[in-house]
Amino acid sequence: MSRTARIERVTNETKVLVEIDLDGTGKADLQTGVGFYDHMLNQLAKHGGFDLTVRCEGDLEIDAHHTMEDTAIALGTAFDRALGDKAGIRRYGSATIPMDEVLVRAAVDLSGRPYVVHDEPALAPYIGPVYPTSMTRHIFESFGHAARVTLHVSVLRAAREGGHPDAHHVVETQFKAFSRALREAVEIDPRNAGALPSTKGVL
Repeated sequence: MSRTARIERVTNETKVLVEIDLDGTGKADLQTGVGFYDHMLNQLAKHGGFDLTVRCEGDLEIDAHHTMEDTAIALGTAFDRALGDKAGIRRYGSATIPMDEVLVRAAVDLSGRPYVVHDEPALAPYIGPVYPTSMTRHIFESFGHAARVTLHVSVLRAAREGGHPDAHHVVETQFKAFSRALREAVEIDPRNAGALPSTKGVL
């Protein structure tokens, strides 16, 4: 069964197209106008094992907020739709990922109940010219609510002792951990024999 979805989201602020294949090979075609955001979405494709196309035309003359938020909403909606009835999936996924001095843990439950917990230290306000680091939490929140998932992302170590966090490393490690957790959660569990992994009988 194909686990794919295509979502188009159009507002007065943005025009977004997202296509996703949960059983892909990590191919990515990304154009949001925010270079570092494209780099993070590429982590999602590569480490999640998803084929991902994202196109966004947003009001970047104002700032990057609407572009990043609406892309995350469309991505979460596409992810939820691609999951279908969730029969046979593992449901839960977690990953603890290092990147040089940074260590991040992510855990996800494809529960149908949107809830996001995000812990990170204070970072430099921008990565590159237009990625506000304050948006990382909002991206996860927007995705989590649209995808109807429970998501926890925690930065366990952000810098060498006495040093200052490298914002690029801290945010990128979060996306890698998030992607790996999703990859595990969406996998088909052969022990489930196609059953829904819930005592309630619904996710």
